[in-house]
Amino acid sequence: MESLIILIFILGYLSITLEHTFKIDKLIPALAMMAIMWAMIALGHLDVFNVDTALRVLVPTHLEEIILHHLGKTAEILIFLIGAMTIVEIIDYFNGFSTIKGFVKTKDKTILLWIFTGLAFILSAIIDNLTATIVLISILRKIMSSREDRIWYAGIIVIAANSGGAWSPIGDVTTTMLWIANKVSALQLTSHLLIPSFFSAVVPAAIASFMPAFKGNITDVENEETEKGDKYSAIMLYLGLGAIIFVPIFKTVTHLPPYVGMMLSLSVVALFAEIFSNRKIALTTFDEESDKASQHGPIHTALTKIEMPSILFFLGILMAVAALESLGFLFGFANWLQVSTPMIGTELASAQVSDLVIILLGGASAVIDNVPLVAASIGMFPNQLDDPIWHFIAYAAGTGGSMLIIGSAAGVVAMGMEKIDFFWYLRKFSWLAFLGYIAGAIAFMGMRILLY
Repeated sequence: MESLIILIFILGYLSITLEHTFKIDKLIPALAMMAIMWAMIALGHLDVFNVDTALRVLVPTHLEEIILHHLGKTAEILIFLIGAMTIVEIIDYFNGFSTIKGFVKTKDKTILLWIFTGLAFILSAIIDNLTATIVLISILRKIMSSREDRIWYAGIIVIAANSGGAWSPIGDVTTTMLWIANKVSALQLTSHLLIPSFFSAVVPAAIASFMPAFKGNITDVENEETEKGDKYSAIMLYLGLGAIIFVPIFKTVTHLPPYVGMMLSLSVVALFAEIFSNRKIALTTFDEESDKASQHGPIHTALTKIEMPSILFFLGILMAVAALESLGFLFGFANWLQVSTPMIGTELASAQVSDLVIILLGGASAVIDNVPLVAASIGMFPNQLDDPIWHFIAYAAGTGGSMLIIGSAAGVVAMGMEKIDFFWYLRKFSWLAFLGYIAGAIAFMGMRILLY
């Protein structure tokens, strides 16, 4: 039965990886895999365990308890993401991101390269790499009409956005997972990964600045009138971004789970959104007028636009990985890794996990989804808060996906928006992303000697 459960996970994982080939949304195999695996555990009356990280032993427990435990941990992540997505959509409701276009005032292609690299690196750390990519490619379309020019900048945006998301606890789903699981703290993650992530973005941009595609001036600026936001655009942009940045501060001060701070931030942003939109605040509808107002206001509109397929995918994949963890498979796999891989720089890592393993994990994240990779890592290793291994995993999983266009959510959305060919990106940008990835990894290992 246990072998069959592993087979179900492998088949589901392959279906997720090959979603573009099968043309089936990855949430379908994720949810099916999760449900089937837990059903087989229940029907087979298999023993389930918690991992005692202090003693590093498996502790037997009841099925209902273990499911509620993992569902609670997963719900923390999902509610956090829903709150962040809603704030971003409220900003977009007021066309707040149009304010960012005001920062772009040049036609020089090389300068534009660095402007978009900087914007992607900073913005992705606040609103996550996926949303930053969507926003910046939308702005790019208002600056240049030539798709042949845009796809080059889109490639740089993907690399910089993934790099920017890696050093922030709210910049990427994987760093958020590590943060919520109390594997990293916001301050330590930022201080240890900012410089490596900076190298992983700047090295590709510096090399690209010598490429012919980024030389000369833009001559085909869009003639259509620039889209403008209303009088509250800038206010909602800064309020929304400030509210998201406030969440790590709230967690540090109160020691409450991050989703609590995100809900507070969402409530403040939603309050101002309702006031600015001249709508009635209707948490519950008592009459037809308030019901009509709530269904056309910023809150309702934002909630209808959030990426629910992504939320359901995360639910499926995280609970599927939790099933493997509960059976003790991840614990056993971690022990196997420690005795079968070469040790590089391990005198500084308490769990003696090879740097080579983590670097390969980052490379694997370009081929398969980094969310289950990080979820498995959380269940495999017993290392304490802010151990070097967690920071290195956050860096590797966050930036490694840039090496293929399908290796990250940012890459996939750029691929869809600009119809970027897989093999074109492989020829033009994969080697740039690889050099940036290695440069950042070397920077991290060098800093580790000084900081840990």
